[in-house]
Amino acid sequence: MKLDRMNGMKRTHYCGALRKENAGETVVVCGWVQRQRDLGSLIFIDLRDRSGIVQLAFDENTDKDVFEKAFAVRSEFVLMAKGKVRVRSSVNTDIPTGEVEIETECLKVLGASLTPPFDISPDTNAGEELRLKYRYLDLRRSNLQKNIMMRHKIAKVTRDYFDENGFLEIETPTLIKSTPEGARDYLVPSRVHKGSFFALPQSPQMYKQLLMLSGFDRYMQIARCYRDEDLRADRQPEFTQIDLEMSFVEREDIFAIAEGYVKRLFKEVLDVDIKTPLPRMTYTDAMNNYGSDKPDTRFDMKIKDISDIVENCGFGVFSNTVKSGGTVRAINAKSAANIFTRKEIDKLTEDAKGIGAKGLAFIRWVEDEPSCSFSKFMNEEEMAAIYERLEAEKGDVILIVADKKSLALSVLGALRLTVAKRLGIIPENQFNFVWITEFPFFEYNEETGTYDAMHHPFTAPLDECIKYLDTEPEKVFANAYDLVLNGVELSSGSLRITDPELQAHMFSALGLSDEEAEQKFGFLTGAFKYGAPPHGGMGLGLDRICMIMTGSDSLRDVLAFPKVANSSELMSGAPAGVDDAQLNELAIKIDLPEAKE
Repeated sequence: MKLDRMNGMKRTHYCGALRKENAGETVVVCGWVQRQRDLGSLIFIDLRDRSGIVQLAFDENTDKDVFEKAFAVRSEFVLMAKGKVRVRSSVNTDIPTGEVEIETECLKVLGASLTPPFDISPDTNAGEELRLKYRYLDLRRSNLQKNIMMRHKIAKVTRDYFDENGFLEIETPTLIKSTPEGARDYLVPSRVHKGSFFALPQSPQMYKQLLMLSGFDRYMQIARCYRDEDLRADRQPEFTQIDLEMSFVEREDIFAIAEGYVKRLFKEVLDVDIKTPLPRMTYTDAMNNYGSDKPDTRFDMKIKDISDIVENCGFGVFSNTVKSGGTVRAINAKSAANIFTRKEIDKLTEDAKGIGAKGLAFIRWVEDEPSCSFSKFMNEEEMAAIYERLEAEKGDVILIVADKKSLALSVLGALRLTVAKRLGIIPENQFNFVWITEFPFFEYNEETGTYDAMHHPFTAPLDECIKYLDTEPEKVFANAYDLVLNGVELSSGSLRITDPELQAHMFSALGLSDEEAEQKFGFLTGAFKYGAPPHGGMGLGLDRICMIMTGSDSLRDVLAFPKVANSSELMSGAPAGVDDAQLNELAIKIDLPEAKE
């Protein structure tokens, strides 16, 4: 088919913008053919652009050449149409433009299309791998376009809010020195400095601290960050962070700015009122009650400690665990007995074992008397105490894990979410924010018998904990905080160390020698010696904010060109090999191990 030229014709309206009030106007619209319906003497074309769909009409009054052109077009052809808006004889209530159509006078075919490999519609049944291979087609679907447009609005509100609150948006480098920040760096070889490498930033952490030392006071950036780690639904190797840092502040000042931001964001984008101040919860309470440092508080089902009830019972799995320093914890799935049959509980047991548990004890209360997997080892008083502690009644299912504390809590935390999803008790269109505070500074490593840092080395400990740094690291808590929304960690932040002596002390506590600390962080610690203001900040995950606000299940639905689980991009084929000439310029030789037969 011969394609037309625009020849000076200009679009006057987006397809989805036309309404009954436009009747009688002559308009020009452009877009893609959603579908063409040939009814013989009548042809209708649904024309789609990012704003929506409008119907083009062709009938016996249409110019013959225009009618024949309309007859020939197919799905995903690119058209420009000129005509008069008129009221439709049959209203389509499914689309905002359903009261009108365009009586088409001129039709130009600007681009022809092959038959698409899948249906370009919100409810397409095409597999994700196929859609990601043809991502440019996938992005034509209205649901993804709405997500990307909402992401734009979120970014705009973000910039407006922080600008109005005195923040300067300052870009920081994306080719930096490799420094330990918890995940693997993506490395970039230097052609000029052969054998040396840049790293892509896991965050702008050190640069934003240097900006505070430079006197900029309030910094923000919508920053691209990179981490070479295994992917999941809410993690990508490259992600976008709303990064901010403030000088001359305490924690409450940072909380106030962040809370003002989420309140403004949800009101302007979703017209949802977020009540502030946001609730707070210590890390210890979050783990004890929810088995997670990012608890979903939209539903109850808190974890209960029953160790004191069973420490001397006849069931050795429970009593021996407590006597060996472990714990016995439980959750009560209210009114779940009819849904969680014995077969379903066996599946939960396998889930628990997959996380690391040795097993899963249960009480299922269907009949007048509960059915219990261990009751023959318990006396009536012990069982009654368990029922009372869990507030159990007929129809409930109690799930119990006996193990070391960290494992028992994490297993029940995961089961809590699995059970809630299965029961359908997690409210939709509800946004539960919570600050998590007072994180442990160190985490005990059972393999090495040492304490490892849970945060980057510039995180300040709480003042009252500094005295325990060398003697009792388990008593040291960080002046750090996370902002959690519906069980998703949106943000992590802290107040920073600015005292050079304390920073040196911290490096030592983390096992870094003076030489290592100087090599890795000398350019920042040296700056502290020239007058460092007290400062702190945080980074909010823009991708995760967009995922939750659009109601998406995966980050891939709010990114234009996402990666898949193995960090590859199916559309372009990245990552890919490069030719020997490029490698020679970089003084790099590829030496891959031979594949085993």
